[in-house]
Formats: sequence, C-alpha cells, structure tokens
Amino acid sequence: MNQSQVVLVGCGYVGRRVAIAYLERDASVLGVVSSRTSADALAAAGITAIPRDLASDELGDLPCADARLFHFAPPPGHGLEDHCTRRLVSAFDRAGQPARLVYISTTGVYGDCQGAWVDESWPPQPAADRARRRWDAEQTLRQWARTADRQLVILRVPGIYGPGRLPLERIRQGLPMVRAEDAPYSNRIHVDDLVAACLAAMEGSDAAGVYNVSDGHPTTMTDYFQRVADAAGLSRPPLISMQEANTQLSAGMLSYMQESRRLTNRRLVEELGVSLRYPTLDEGLKASLSPMQ
Repeated sequence: MNQSQVVLVGCGYVGRRVAIAYLERDASVLGVVSSRTSADALAAAGITAIPRDLASDELGDLPCADARLFHFAPPPGHGLEDHCTRRLVSAFDRAGQPARLVYISTTGVYGDCQGAWVDESWPPQPAADRARRRWDAEQTLRQWARTADRQLVILRVPGIYGPGRLPLERIRQGLPMVRAEDAPYSNRIHVDDLVAACLAAMEGSDAAGVYNVSDGHPTTMTDYFQRVADAAGLSRPPLISMQEANTQLSAGMLSYMQESRRLTNRRLVEELGVSLRYPTLDEGLKASLSPMQ
C-alpha cells in the first residue's frame, strides 16, 4: 500500500496499538471514536482522534478518500443487523472511498462446529445474535467492495488476550467453570499478534479475503482459565457440571459454552505471512503478566 492516511474507526484496546504501530512508522493516523472523552484520552497518548457516533452522527466529513481504513468499531448491542456498518459504508459516497478496508469480525460466525477443525472455507452458520450482527457487517462490506471496486480484508478473530485483558478478577472472585469433560474448545490470539495480522492485512500486496486470526493451539475454556490462574499465582476456579452451570454461570458465559470449534491458522501464517510472537498460551500469558507490559 502507499503512504495514504490511516483511519481507525474504533480505537480501543486493539486500535490504539495499531495506531501506535503506524505512528512509529511516521504514518498519518486518525482515530475515530464514539465520544469526546475517548478522543481526549487518545490525544493524551499522542494519537489524533475525533468523536463520531456511527449510530447517529454525520459521517460524510471523515477523511476516507483513498485511506487505509480499519473498521474496529463494535456492532450495536442488540438485533441481528449492524446498522452502524451500513451507515459507515453509505457515508463513503460523501467522504470518499477508502483504498482498502480491514475489518475485525468474529469466529463466532462459524457457529457450533462440534469441536471440528475449521478453516476459512467452513460455511458460516452464526447462532448467537452478536455473531449474526458481525455476519451482517461482513455481508455489507463485501457488497461495498464489489460495488466500489475496492480492497477488503476480513479478519475473523476469537478471544483476544494480553496485558490488562485476562479474566483475573473473575478468578479472584472464585467464580466456577465447567469441568473439563463438559468444556467446549475455544481459541484465542495475543493482542500483539493480532496487531501484526492487522498490519499485514493492510500492507500486504496480496492480502485478500478472509483470515482466521488465532494462535493455532485451541484448548478448552476451562483449561484456559486454569492456566491463567496458574500463571498469575491464583487458585484455580472451582469446577461444576454443565447442569449446574445453567444456574450458576452468566448468560454471556453460557452462550460461549454452546459452541465448540478448533481454528486452523494456516492461511494467516503461510499466505498472509504473519510470524506469531506468541504461538502458545504459555508464552503469551508470561508476556501478558510481565511488569514490563
């Protein structure tokens, strides 16, 4: 890609790190966030940002023309459609068409795969409403890319972990997890490796289509919580049966327990050329808990 402006629509945990990576490359970076408070916080970190609510604000003045645009903003919290992404795409007619758009989606669009190994050719069957909203956004962006003849890369991302993003408080509270034999497979990626994937997706001349962004070493949700506890020197969560979980776990946690899949990251590594800094959970947890982080 050329040295066009980098625009990050949504500049939170991941977006801020992508912004800093580009600033270190002397690129022109603009963060688009939902509130003035968020914009001021980014400005304090040296990142130029403007407040725009995708759900309601006028978006036609965004400097999108020929930009390298990352769409990290979450969909609405309810419903089956992502009207925010639809409004953003509609605004491109006034704001200008980006040269390439990289969108962070979710591997939840695959639905329950009953523990099977899943690559990017697996047919999406989103079951949870949050995944259906992401699938709707993917479809909106594909239609835009075809109509505008612009480049689109979709990163399907599982659980993101890293410094400040571990379930430590939940573990400290002694909240239970399901026993190992009932636990579904889950997948994750360290935030630094996700940032590397984002940069490769935007800058790689051959980057195109969909990529699963995971470390390639799935484990069960229970194993993940236990290993986080061990790495942090905390007591492991008590274990309960799935039947007990139906009354003791939150609705959000239970929804994740309804799906099981193991993601292959072959395309990420071999085709997009991402060299994972933390290919295993043990390495990633050590880095995430380091005082230097």
